[in-house]
Amino acid sequence: MKKLLNKPGEEVREMLEGMALAFPDIIRLDPQWNNVYRAYKKPNNRVALVSGGGSGHEPAHAGYVGYGMLDAAAAGATFTSPTVPQVLAAIKEVATSAGVLVIIKNYSGDVMNFTSAVKMAQAQGIKADYVIVNDDVSISEKERRRGTTITVLVHKIAGAAAEEGQPLEEVKRIAQKVIENGRDIGVALTPCSVPAAGKYTFELGSDEIEFGIGIHGEPGVQRMKYMISKELAKMMVDKIVEDLKLQKGDEIFLVVQGTGGTPYMEKFVFYRDVRQYVESLGLKVFWSWIGEFMTSLEMQGGRVAILRLDEELKRLLIAPAYTIAVRVTGPMLAPIVS
Repeated sequence: MKKLLNKPGEEVREMLEGMALAFPDIIRLDPQWNNVYRAYKKPNNRVALVSGGGSGHEPAHAGYVGYGMLDAAAAGATFTSPTVPQVLAAIKEVATSAGVLVIIKNYSGDVMNFTSAVKMAQAQGIKADYVIVNDDVSISEKERRRGTTITVLVHKIAGAAAEEGQPLEEVKRIAQKVIENGRDIGVALTPCSVPAAGKYTFELGSDEIEFGIGIHGEPGVQRMKYMISKELAKMMVDKIVEDLKLQKGDEIFLVVQGTGGTPYMEKFVFYRDVRQYVESLGLKVFWSWIGEFMTSLEMQGGRVAILRLDEELKRLLIAPAYTIAVRVTGPMLAPIVS
Protein backbone atom coordinates (compact mmCIF):
# COMPACT_ATOMS: atom_id res chain seq x y z
CA MET A 1 0.00 0.00 0.00
CA LYS A 2 1.67 3.18 -1.20
CA LYS A 3 1.23 6.14 1.17
CA LEU A 4 3.01 9.45 1.73
CA LEU A 5 4.46 8.24 5.02
CA ASN A 6 7.82 7.35 6.49
CA LYS A 7 7.75 4.53 9.05
CA PRO A 8 4.44 2.81 9.89
CA GLY A 9 3.61 3.46 13.53
CA GLU A 10 5.11 6.95 13.50
CA GLU A 11 2.49 8.55 11.26
CA VAL A 12 0.40 10.04 14.06
CA ARG A 13 3.21 11.95 15.75
CA GLU A 14 4.60 13.13 12.43
CA MET A 15 1.14 14.24 11.27
CA LEU A 16 0.59 16.24 14.45
CA GLU A 17 4.05 17.79 14.18
CA GLY A 18 3.16 18.90 10.66
CA MET A 19 -0.13 20.39 11.84
CA ALA A 20 1.58 22.28 14.67
CA LEU A 21 4.25 23.61 12.28
CA ALA A 22 1.60 24.76 9.81
CA PHE A 23 -0.81 26.35 12.29
CA PRO A 24 1.14 27.66 15.32
CA ASP A 25 -1.39 30.47 15.76
CA ILE A 26 -4.16 27.92 16.40
CA ILE A 27 -2.67 24.84 18.09
CA ARG A 28 0.30 23.55 20.02
CA LEU A 29 1.46 19.96 20.39
CA ASP A 30 2.05 18.41 23.80
CA PRO A 31 5.69 17.16 23.76
CA GLN A 32 4.92 14.20 26.04
CA TRP A 33 1.62 13.00 24.58
CA ASN A 34 0.03 13.08 21.15
CA ASN A 35 -2.33 15.76 22.43
CA VAL A 36 -3.16 19.00 20.66
CA TYR A 37 -4.16 22.09 22.66
CA ARG A 38 -5.27 25.58 21.82
CA ALA A 39 -2.33 27.87 21.23
CA TYR A 40 -3.81 30.24 23.80
CA LYS A 41 -5.67 28.86 26.80
CA LYS A 42 -9.31 29.78 27.33
CA PRO A 43 -10.22 32.16 30.21
CA ASN A 44 -10.69 30.44 33.55
CA ASN A 45 -14.38 31.34 33.71
CA ARG A 46 -15.22 29.43 30.50
CA VAL A 47 -15.96 25.70 30.18
CA ALA A 48 -13.25 23.76 28.34
CA LEU A 49 -14.05 21.05 25.77
CA VAL A 50 -11.98 17.89 25.30
CA SER A 51 -12.43 15.17 22.70
CA GLY A 52 -10.37 12.81 20.59
CA GLY A 53 -10.07 9.21 19.54
CA GLY A 54 -8.07 7.09 17.17
CA SER A 55 -6.28 8.85 14.33
CA GLY A 56 -7.16 8.33 10.68
CA HIS A 57 -10.36 10.41 10.83
CA GLU A 58 -8.77 13.75 10.02
CA PRO A 59 -9.55 16.58 10.29
CA ALA A 60 -11.11 15.00 13.40
CA HIS A 61 -10.20 15.78 16.05
CA ALA A 62 -7.11 17.99 16.10
CA GLY A 63 -8.51 20.01 13.22
CA TYR A 64 -11.32 21.20 15.50
CA VAL A 65 -9.12 22.58 18.26
CA GLY A 66 -9.33 26.35 18.50
CA TYR A 67 -11.62 29.26 19.25
CA GLY A 68 -15.29 28.28 19.31
CA MET A 69 -14.71 24.54 19.35
CA LEU A 70 -12.32 22.24 21.24
CA ASP A 71 -9.66 23.14 23.79
CA ALA A 72 -7.88 19.79 23.50
CA ALA A 73 -7.86 16.69 21.32
CA ALA A 74 -6.19 13.41 22.30
CA ALA A 75 -4.95 11.52 19.25
CA GLY A 76 -4.63 7.76 19.61
CA ALA A 77 -2.77 5.50 17.22
CA THR A 78 -4.49 4.92 13.89
CA PHE A 79 -8.01 3.59 14.59
CA THR A 80 -7.05 3.05 18.26
CA SER A 81 -8.38 4.90 21.30
CA PRO A 82 -6.05 7.20 23.26
CA THR A 83 -4.93 5.81 26.62
CA VAL A 84 -6.43 6.82 29.97
CA PRO A 85 -3.28 8.72 31.08
CA GLN A 86 -3.22 10.54 27.74
CA VAL A 87 -6.83 11.68 28.04
CA LEU A 88 -6.34 12.63 31.69
CA ALA A 89 -3.32 14.74 30.72
CA ALA A 90 -5.48 16.58 28.18
CA ILE A 91 -8.21 17.26 30.73
CA LYS A 92 -5.74 18.54 33.31
CA GLU A 93 -3.95 20.76 30.81
CA VAL A 94 -7.05 22.69 29.73
CA ALA A 95 -9.20 22.49 32.91
CA THR A 96 -10.74 25.73 34.12
CA SER A 97 -12.67 26.63 37.23
CA ALA A 98 -15.85 26.53 35.10
CA GLY A 99 -15.24 22.86 34.34
CA VAL A 100 -14.48 20.49 31.45
CA LEU A 101 -16.91 18.73 29.13
CA VAL A 102 -15.51 15.61 27.46
CA ILE A 103 -17.11 14.56 24.15
CA ILE A 104 -16.86 10.83 23.47
CA LYS A 105 -17.75 8.79 20.39
CA ASN A 106 -19.67 5.60 21.18
CA TYR A 107 -16.94 3.02 20.59
CA SER A 108 -16.04 0.63 23.40
CA GLY A 109 -12.40 1.68 23.69
CA ASP A 110 -13.18 5.39 23.63
CA VAL A 111 -16.02 5.06 26.15
CA MET A 112 -13.91 3.00 28.54
CA ASN A 113 -10.79 5.18 28.37
CA PHE A 114 -12.42 8.61 28.27
CA THR A 115 -14.94 7.93 31.05
CA SER A 116 -12.15 6.48 33.22
CA ALA A 117 -10.11 9.63 32.66
CA VAL A 118 -13.09 11.81 33.61
CA LYS A 119 -13.57 9.89 36.85
CA MET A 120 -9.88 10.23 37.69
CA ALA A 121 -10.03 13.97 36.99
CA GLN A 122 -13.06 14.31 39.26
CA ALA A 123 -11.18 12.44 41.99
CA GLN A 124 -8.39 14.99 41.67
CA GLY A 125 -10.80 17.88 42.22
CA ILE A 126 -11.45 18.86 38.59
CA LYS A 127 -15.03 19.72 37.71
CA ALA A 128 -15.69 17.46 34.73
CA ASP A 129 -18.54 15.74 32.92
CA TYR A 130 -19.06 13.98 29.60
CA VAL A 131 -21.48 13.16 26.79
CA ILE A 132 -21.45 10.16 24.47
CA VAL A 133 -22.33 10.63 20.79
CA ASN A 134 -24.27 7.77 19.17
CA ASP A 135 -25.63 9.09 15.88
CA ASP A 136 -25.03 6.26 13.38
CA VAL A 137 -28.57 5.41 12.30
CA SER A 138 -27.53 2.28 10.37
CA ILE A 139 -27.66 0.38 13.68
CA SER A 140 -31.18 -0.08 15.01
CA GLU A 141 -30.32 -0.44 18.72
CA LYS A 142 -29.66 3.10 19.93
CA GLU A 143 -27.28 2.09 22.71
CA ARG A 144 -25.03 0.37 20.13
CA ARG A 145 -24.96 3.22 17.63
CA ARG A 146 -21.50 4.49 16.79
CA GLY A 147 -20.38 8.09 17.11
CA THR A 148 -19.74 9.70 13.74
CA THR A 149 -20.32 13.07 12.05
CA ILE A 150 -22.65 14.56 14.67
CA THR A 151 -19.62 14.51 17.00
CA VAL A 152 -18.20 17.41 14.99
CA LEU A 153 -21.45 19.36 15.36
CA VAL A 154 -21.31 18.81 19.12
CA HIS A 155 -17.81 20.32 19.03
CA LYS A 156 -19.13 23.34 17.14
CA ILE A 157 -22.38 24.01 18.99
CA ALA A 158 -21.27 23.13 22.52
CA GLY A 159 -18.05 25.03 21.83
CA ALA A 160 -20.04 28.14 21.00
CA ALA A 161 -22.05 27.78 24.21
CA ALA A 162 -18.82 27.51 26.19
CA GLU A 163 -17.44 30.65 24.53
CA GLU A 164 -20.59 32.50 25.60
CA GLY A 165 -19.76 31.68 29.23
CA GLN A 166 -22.60 29.25 29.81
CA PRO A 167 -22.06 26.95 32.84
CA LEU A 168 -21.03 23.31 32.50
CA GLU A 169 -24.54 22.02 33.08
CA GLU A 170 -25.88 24.15 30.21
CA VAL A 171 -23.04 23.27 27.86
CA LYS A 172 -23.75 19.59 28.53
CA ARG A 173 -27.49 20.10 27.97
CA ILE A 174 -26.83 21.74 24.63
CA ALA A 175 -24.38 18.99 23.63
CA GLN A 176 -26.98 16.36 24.49
CA LYS A 177 -29.59 18.29 22.52
CA VAL A 178 -27.38 18.06 19.43
CA ILE A 179 -26.93 14.31 19.95
CA GLU A 180 -30.67 13.74 20.33
CA ASN A 181 -31.50 15.72 17.19
CA GLY A 182 -28.72 14.53 14.89
CA ARG A 183 -28.23 11.37 12.83
CA ASP A 184 -25.64 10.15 10.35
CA ILE A 185 -25.21 7.27 7.91
CA GLY A 186 -22.36 6.25 5.62
CA VAL A 187 -21.56 4.11 2.59
CA ALA A 188 -18.22 2.77 1.35
CA LEU A 189 -17.32 2.30 -2.31
CA THR A 190 -13.83 1.02 -1.44
CA PRO A 191 -12.09 -0.15 1.75
CA CYS A 192 -9.16 1.63 3.37
CA SER A 193 -5.79 0.39 4.62
CA VAL A 194 -4.18 0.98 8.02
CA PRO A 195 -0.48 1.88 7.61
CA ALA A 196 0.79 -0.76 10.07
CA ALA A 197 -1.31 -3.52 8.48
CA GLY A 198 -0.36 -2.86 4.89
CA LYS A 199 -3.56 -4.38 3.50
CA TYR A 200 -7.18 -3.43 2.98
CA THR A 201 -9.51 -3.73 5.96
CA PHE A 202 -12.04 -5.69 3.88
CA GLU A 203 -12.60 -6.68 0.25
CA LEU A 204 -15.26 -5.40 -2.12
CA GLY A 205 -16.18 -6.60 -5.57
CA SER A 206 -16.12 -4.10 -8.41
CA ASP A 207 -19.94 -3.99 -8.38
CA GLU A 208 -20.39 -3.96 -4.58
CA ILE A 209 -20.74 -1.30 -1.86
CA GLU A 210 -20.86 -1.47 1.94
CA PHE A 211 -23.92 0.29 3.36
CA GLY A 212 -23.98 1.52 6.96
CA ILE A 213 -20.25 1.76 7.61
CA GLY A 214 -18.57 3.07 10.74
CA ILE A 215 -15.39 5.15 10.61
CA HIS A 216 -12.74 2.55 11.42
CA GLY A 217 -12.54 0.74 8.10
CA GLU A 218 -14.92 -1.97 9.23
CA PRO A 219 -17.52 -3.46 6.88
CA GLY A 220 -21.01 -1.97 6.96
CA VAL A 221 -24.25 -3.53 8.13
CA GLN A 222 -25.18 -4.63 4.60
CA ARG A 223 -23.27 -5.46 1.42
CA MET A 224 -25.19 -4.34 -1.64
CA LYS A 225 -24.89 -4.02 -5.38
CA TYR A 226 -23.60 -0.65 -6.56
CA MET A 227 -26.26 2.00 -7.07
CA ILE A 228 -26.09 5.51 -8.51
CA SER A 229 -25.79 8.66 -6.41
CA LYS A 230 -29.50 9.59 -6.56
CA GLU A 231 -30.55 6.16 -5.32
CA LEU A 232 -28.02 6.21 -2.48
CA ALA A 233 -29.08 9.73 -1.49
CA LYS A 234 -32.72 8.67 -1.19
CA MET A 235 -31.91 5.48 0.73
CA MET A 236 -29.64 7.27 3.22
CA VAL A 237 -31.88 10.29 3.77
CA ASP A 238 -34.93 8.07 4.27
CA LYS A 239 -33.17 6.22 7.11
CA ILE A 240 -32.40 9.49 8.90
CA VAL A 241 -35.79 11.08 8.29
CA GLU A 242 -37.59 8.00 9.60
CA ASP A 243 -35.46 7.77 12.73
CA LEU A 244 -35.63 11.48 13.58
CA LYS A 245 -39.33 11.59 12.65
CA LEU A 246 -38.69 14.72 10.62
CA GLN A 247 -41.78 16.51 9.36
CA LYS A 248 -42.46 18.79 6.41
CA GLY A 249 -41.36 22.31 7.35
CA ASP A 250 -38.64 21.20 9.79
CA GLU A 251 -35.44 23.26 9.51
CA ILE A 252 -32.22 21.26 9.27
CA PHE A 253 -28.45 21.55 9.06
CA LEU A 254 -27.17 19.25 6.30
CA VAL A 255 -23.68 17.74 6.16
CA VAL A 256 -22.59 15.78 3.09
CA GLN A 257 -19.05 14.49 3.10
CA GLY A 258 -16.66 11.99 1.61
CA THR A 259 -14.91 9.34 3.64
CA GLY A 260 -11.32 10.41 2.99
CA GLY A 261 -10.64 9.54 -0.63
CA THR A 262 -13.74 10.81 -2.42
CA PRO A 263 -13.09 13.40 -5.18
CA TYR A 264 -14.83 16.73 -4.83
CA MET A 265 -16.59 16.18 -8.15
CA GLU A 266 -18.38 13.20 -6.61
CA LYS A 267 -19.03 14.97 -3.31
CA PHE A 268 -20.83 17.82 -5.04
CA VAL A 269 -22.84 15.48 -7.25
CA PHE A 270 -23.85 13.57 -4.13
CA TYR A 271 -24.67 16.79 -2.26
CA ARG A 272 -26.86 17.92 -5.16
CA ASP A 273 -28.82 14.69 -5.03
CA VAL A 274 -29.17 14.75 -1.24
CA ARG A 275 -30.19 18.42 -1.20
CA GLN A 276 -32.79 18.01 -3.93
CA TYR A 277 -34.28 14.99 -2.20
CA VAL A 278 -34.53 16.53 1.29
CA GLU A 279 -36.19 19.59 -0.22
CA SER A 280 -38.66 17.37 -2.09
CA LEU A 281 -39.69 16.08 1.35
CA GLY A 282 -40.48 19.61 2.47
CA LEU A 283 -37.47 20.00 4.74
CA LYS A 284 -35.85 23.45 4.92
CA VAL A 285 -32.06 23.51 4.69
CA PHE A 286 -30.79 26.32 6.93
CA TRP A 287 -27.10 25.68 6.15
CA SER A 288 -24.90 22.99 4.63
CA TRP A 289 -21.34 21.78 4.95
CA ILE A 290 -19.75 19.82 2.09
CA GLY A 291 -16.26 18.40 2.50
CA GLU A 292 -14.37 15.95 4.72
CA PHE A 293 -15.13 16.09 8.44
CA MET A 294 -14.93 12.56 9.93
CA THR A 295 -12.98 10.37 7.54
CA SER A 296 -11.63 6.81 7.28
CA LEU A 297 -8.15 7.27 5.81
CA GLU A 298 -8.32 6.88 2.00
CA MET A 299 -11.72 5.16 1.82
CA GLN A 300 -13.96 6.28 -1.04
CA GLY A 301 -17.62 6.75 -0.21
CA GLY A 302 -19.93 9.22 1.43
CA ARG A 303 -21.77 10.16 4.60
CA VAL A 304 -24.95 12.14 5.17
CA ALA A 305 -25.71 13.82 8.50
CA ILE A 306 -28.80 15.82 9.40
CA LEU A 307 -29.34 17.93 12.51
CA ARG A 308 -32.85 19.17 13.32
CA LEU A 309 -32.58 22.82 14.33
CA ASP A 310 -34.32 25.28 16.61
CA GLU A 311 -33.44 28.91 17.26
CA GLU A 312 -30.93 28.07 20.00
CA LEU A 313 -29.02 25.58 17.86
CA LYS A 314 -29.06 27.91 14.85
CA ARG A 315 -27.56 30.76 16.88
CA LEU A 316 -24.76 28.59 18.22
CA LEU A 317 -24.11 26.88 14.89
CA ILE A 318 -23.27 30.15 13.12
CA ALA A 319 -21.32 31.61 16.04
CA PRO A 320 -17.65 32.45 15.30
CA ALA A 321 -15.08 29.66 15.24
CA TYR A 322 -11.43 29.56 14.24
CA THR A 323 -9.80 26.16 13.88
CA ILE A 324 -7.72 24.43 11.24
CA ALA A 325 -10.77 22.81 9.62
CA VAL A 326 -13.70 25.07 10.49
CA ARG A 327 -13.61 28.85 10.35
CA VAL A 328 -16.80 30.82 10.83
CA THR A 329 -16.01 34.53 10.91
CA GLY A 330 -19.49 35.80 10.10
CA PRO A 331 -22.99 34.52 9.60
CA MET A 332 -23.28 31.57 7.24
CA LEU A 333 -19.64 31.31 6.16
CA ALA A 334 -18.70 27.78 5.16
CA PRO A 335 -15.97 25.78 6.88
CA ILE A 336 -12.56 25.54 5.26
CA VAL A 337 -11.68 21.88 4.81
CA SER A 338 -9.04 20.77 2.36
